[in-house]
Amino acid sequence: MLVKQMLLALIGLSSGMLVAGGLFSFIIELGVLSDFADRTHTGDKILLYEDAVVVGGILGNLFIIFQIQFHSMGWILPIFGLCAGIFTGCWSMALAEMLQVFPIFIRRAKIIRGVPWILLATAIGKGIGSIVFYYHRWG
Repeated sequence: MLVKQMLLALIGLSSGMLVAGGLFSFIIELGVLSDFADRTHTGDKILLYEDAVVVGGILGNLFIIFQIQFHSMGWILPIFGLCAGIFTGCWSMALAEMLQVFPIFIRRAKIIRGVPWILLATAIGKGIGSIVFYYHRWG
């Protein structure tokens, strides 16, 4: 029984590390950090930014999993909210820039007719997928 629990713990930990690594690489690949470094003229500190994202993700997960609470530190909440808002805004802008992939793909694939229908089908598929996902309470 103990071996089975240890194996499950190892599989869970490994899977979590893989997913976290994928998320961190996705954030970095979107160019959010390089945009920060470019706009602040601190490109020589990009490795520090990447380390900060990883450490922040790890600490955030630990705080959530172990329900660590800080008492009498309400003053830090607005600062955290501001930083999280800035980061989320930059991340969403990077995702919006990724939408430029569609016109490039359509041009290279030489799709001449039916582009609005392809986009409509994609949107409907995403919508139906979301409805099914939340209807079955998978999320």
